[in-house]
Amino acid sequence: MHQVRIHGRGGQGVVTAAEMLARAGFLAGHEAQAIPSFGSERTGAPVVAYCRFDERPIRTREPVLAPDVVLVQDPTLLVSEDPFVGLAPGGTVIVATEHDGPQVHAQAGPAADGARVVTVPALRFAMEALGKPKPSAAMLGAYAAATGEITLDAVQQVFRRRYPGPVGEQNAAAAAQAYAFVAEQVAAGGSGDTSAAAAPAEQEAVSRA
Repeated sequence: MHQVRIHGRGGQGVVTAAEMLARAGFLAGHEAQAIPSFGSERTGAPVVAYCRFDERPIRTREPVLAPDVVLVQDPTLLVSEDPFVGLAPGGTVIVATEHDGPQVHAQAGPAADGARVVTVPALRFAMEALGKPKPSAAMLGAYAAATGEITLDAVQQVFRRRYPGPVGEQNAAAAAQAYAFVAEQVAAGGSGDTSAAAAPAEQEAVSRA
């Protein structure tokens, strides 16, 4: 069984990301399950959702405590929520940030030891494509490139079906940008890192934390 945990903040589409990931997994031929986790639902509050893939029917419904992959849609959560907790040995953490992997390791501290860190400027891609800080499609595009568990086409299909018309196409474009960004790094032997300085949108988010 392949398990995924998604961290973000209220308003970023974390629950939608889990649902879209499960749907994309189903298109890839997996049995799939998405589980939302609701606590404080106010905008900006930390939110967690879960997804599982398997080749057999999935019977369990408990939260994912030992994920193979973690998606972090807001980099400020690296220090406030410990998204690395329970990560399987050698597991992958995909972080929406303009910072590179070493900087993420420095932020997260010892919790990140042994993890494969992939970084992608998902917020920038979302703002360019949608004009809104909704990085879910970009994060799933990055997930497809980093793991090979799903395809970019599947990600684009599920967003186009969920949001017919311009919004679906905008999400598909954001996913394609993120996929290409991470795929280029993987092909070059890297992990999807970028050493660019934090973008203004991210700097603003960090300043609010």
